[in-house]
Amino acid sequence: MALLSTLSSPGPLVFQLGPLSLRWYGLLIATAVLLGLLLAMALGRRRSIDPALIADLLPLLVLGAVIGARTYYVALEWRQYQAHWPDVFAIWHGGIAIHGALLGGTLVTILFCRWRRQAFWPLLDVLVPAVALGQAIGRWGNFFNSEAFGLPTSLPWAVIIPPANRPALFLAESSFHPTFLYESLWDLAVCALLLGLFRLASRGRIALPAGAMSCVYLMAYSSGRVWIEALRLDPLCLFSEPPFCQGGLRMAQLMSLLLIAAGGLGLWWLLGRHRPLPDPSGVTP
Repeated sequence: MALLSTLSSPGPLVFQLGPLSLRWYGLLIATAVLLGLLLAMALGRRRSIDPALIADLLPLLVLGAVIGARTYYVALEWRQYQAHWPDVFAIWHGGIAIHGALLGGTLVTILFCRWRRQAFWPLLDVLVPAVALGQAIGRWGNFFNSEAFGLPTSLPWAVIIPPANRPALFLAESSFHPTFLYESLWDLAVCALLLGLFRLASRGRIALPAGAMSCVYLMAYSSGRVWIEALRLDPLCLFSEPPFCQGGLRMAQLMSLLLIAAGGLGLWWLLGRHRPLPDPSGVTP
């Protein structure tokens, strides 16, 4: 049970020097962006996509993802912000949603592809392994912030949550499911799966038409999110309140099911019908 006493956050700050501070969340996101860029550029070279194109997309992609993630979260949690709306911009306090980031990032990528006359699906296929890697790294920001944890548990790998971060219903509990860890490990597995498929396709062992990797990502990531979300105590709810969204819907589960269906339909279209996916960029690869 030694791990049970050590898996607790040291706090959200790496260091603070007067008014200047560095937060673990920001450091992890920056690391995720850098490593994701390097991975996407390496994969892009194998698909004859100019690494400079990916580098040009990166700042726009990050901006679109952050705006999408925050907008999605605030829209579903507006009751927390309507009394003091300037907090909408205090993103350093937490409050972003990965599905909003995916929507915002996708929209920016489509617009970028239209601008640069680049086919959308081949570019997205080299981005999704980097996205999965970035998600795996970024999830540890939840650990340092003591957020996005699950139901109480006595498992050896439970995470210790400070009383100030516990829901009122579970103030007497101290150890909870580390759902950030579950999702981080799941995301690493998704990244490994995508890289394995990419390698097999590069060697000619399997045929992966443009868009197939993206569809696999949607199905693989979303499958894990469905069960992990069921453990969380802070879900975004539709027409109800956390911790259990009683009588309502957990939005992450609903979105994940929709993305699984979209990914499955895309694979059926590509591999079953042997037809290319419509390219929103208007460019033929």
